[in-house]
Amino acid sequence: MKSFTKVGLAAGTTALLLTACSGGSSGSTDASGGRTDSAPASTAASTPTPTPTPTPTPTPTKPPYGPVLAGYVDPVNAALAKLNPAGSIDNFATALQEAATAANSASSGLALAGEPDTVTTVRRQLATALSQLSTDLTKVRTDIKSKSVCTTSSAFAEVGLSEGLKGVPLALAQMTAAGYPTTFAVPQTPPLQARSLDNGTMVRKGRLRGEGGLEVDNTGGSSDSVVSLSQNNKAVHSLYVGKGKKASIDGIEDGTYDVFFSDGIDWDPTLKMFTQNCSYTKFDDTLSYETGRTATTWSITLTAKVGGNAKTSDVDEEAFPQP
Repeated sequence: MKSFTKVGLAAGTTALLLTACSGGSSGSTDASGGRTDSAPASTAASTPTPTPTPTPTPTPTKPPYGPVLAGYVDPVNAALAKLNPAGSIDNFATALQEAATAANSASSGLALAGEPDTVTTVRRQLATALSQLSTDLTKVRTDIKSKSVCTTSSAFAEVGLSEGLKGVPLALAQMTAAGYPTTFAVPQTPPLQARSLDNGTMVRKGRLRGEGGLEVDNTGGSSDSVVSLSQNNKAVHSLYVGKGKKASIDGIEDGTYDVFFSDGIDWDPTLKMFTQNCSYTKFDDTLSYETGRTATTWSITLTAKVGGNAKTSDVDEEAFPQP
């Protein structure tokens, strides 16, 4: 449990051959009274019906391979073009799913379509790269769900680390050399960053005309933190506390404050949030400052410690007062 200390503390058919035989004989009596057989008056000639020659089945011809290749790669191109780093993180996750599905379909389709013998090896390489791309994009989407990446900028930067995204253009370059050029546009992704502020920096500085104090201990922390004293769901004072360090605020005015803190990696000064491994937490108890004969100073520890007396609850980002 964390602590408060108050000083003092994702076919052919063969025709039936018919032979007409008119048989029998007609007899006549010669002058001597003998009977003479005569030949048949006529015999129907037999004419065999010719057997049709079976028509050979034509050998199917394969379509040109260039259009086949483009038919699978172009949808991947179109899906990747929808990855917009300026849009919302939810829309980015949806675009990632579309691109991952397109890459997986292209990989499976190329494996079944057949190819000229000269590009069998590179076709396999391309199918493998597309499958890897699908896996990589799905991982980024999973990382968004788990808050391993918290902004579109960091999600887009992670896309740039995809081994599949590097492998596809390499395989297509070999296809081009073999006579099958195909367009593939690799997104221009930013680098993954790890920005931070100096320990003790006031991210938000309200009026500090009081006598109260706040001491924050993050010596056991594995990431930087921003601690905010809030009133009416709005941050009044926000303090940046580096990993493994302590910092403090002096001059806090009298009143009751909710205490929120956010942990993470890579502080974006414009968005005022961590872009990676972000978490949002609130102390269940409030801090009350009242100036009397003595000033009030509270001390809080951001990591669990033996004997701690402060309970915390995770909160949604939307419920977190922006520093």
